[in-house]
Amino acid sequence: MTRFRLTVEYDGRPFMGWQRQSNGPSVQATIERAIRTTMREDVAVHAAGRTDAGVHARAMVAHVDIDRSISAERLIGALNAGVRPDPVSVIECRQVDPQFHARFSCVARHYEYVIVNRRAPLAIERGLAWRVGPQLDAAAMHDAAQILVGHHDFTTFRSAHCQADSPVRTLDRLDVARVGERISIQASARSFLHHQVRSMTGCLAMVGEGKWSATDLADALAAKDRAALGFNAPPDGLYFVRADY
Repeated sequence: MTRFRLTVEYDGRPFMGWQRQSNGPSVQATIERAIRTTMREDVAVHAAGRTDAGVHARAMVAHVDIDRSISAERLIGALNAGVRPDPVSVIECRQVDPQFHARFSCVARHYEYVIVNRRAPLAIERGLAWRVGPQLDAAAMHDAAQILVGHHDFTTFRSAHCQADSPVRTLDRLDVARVGERISIQASARSFLHHQVRSMTGCLAMVGEGKWSATDLADALAAKDRAALGFNAPPDGLYFVRADY
């Protein structure tokens, strides 16, 4: 048996999320189907993160154990043939030590949220970014975001369906930058709560629009209450961008 590390890119729009489930298509099930079709093996593919419905990935890391003797080069070709026509691409495949685990060996996860700040609707990037019409103050958003950096109880920014044992997380980075009409929010941590990045983004957008102040954001964090959340951003603009090991 050989363990392979996969780096996967996908458009999350057709999927219910990464994780295999009974109520719709998933990225995990798509890759497992490709392995079953091409390798004739029933396997479980494990990933660094579990993205929600509609969330995308530029470089999700996963691992899989294959019984059949096959090179990484041949496996990546077989997988990319097998996932068609779904918008999933295995962009890297390499053999790793059997002790490597895509989830448990991961020491940091990085996400980007993309906002297109314009009044005109999106044509090309519909479903791939969040269009916000009112003008946003990206500098104010960045300054307020630093309130959330550090070791906190993020109950306010946690989905009611989150299954994590604790709402306490250490947020290593939350940066906001504008280039033209595009606003990028970069978030890094060892792990995130369900909907945490989307919830933080929604509240930062309220700061950018002038509906909230930095003090309002600090009060929401201190409340440790989901009812204090200002807004949960849609999944469209969220990307899993990297996992560190």
